[in-house]
Amino acid sequence: MTNRRATFAPARRAAGLLAGLALGVALLAGCSSNGADTDCGLDACTVAFDRGVNASATILGIEAKLIGAQDDQVTVEVAGEQLSLTTGQQATEVGGLQVSLDSVTDQQVVLRVARNPNG
Repeated sequence: MTNRRATFAPARRAAGLLAGLALGVALLAGCSSNGADTDCGLDACTVAFDRGVNASATILGIEAKLIGAQDDQVTVEVAGEQLSLTTGQQATEVGGLQVSLDSVTDQQVVLRVARNPNG
C-alpha cells in the first residue's frame, strides 16, 4: 500500500501572497500627502515636507502640516496642535504620538512621527 500526500503548496503560496498584498494596500491607504513624501512602517513614519509649498500629509491616522521653517526651527501642526520643533530636541508628545524633527534644509523639512510606546 502506498501513501499519497496531497500537496497544497501553490494554494498556500497564493493565500500568503494575497494576505501580503492586502496588508500592503492597507498600509498605503493610511497615508496620503500633498507636497510631502512619506515612508511608513507599522508604528512610525518619516515625512519629508517640501519647503515653499502648502505641504501636508495624513499618516498614522492624523494630519501633519508644515506651517513654517526658519534656520533649524520649524512650526508644524500635528493632530490639530501647533508645535515648534528644533533639530536635536527630544520628541514631543501630541495625540498619542511622538513627533521629532530629523532635519531642515533649504529644500525639505523631515519629521519623524511614531506611536507612543507608553500609551
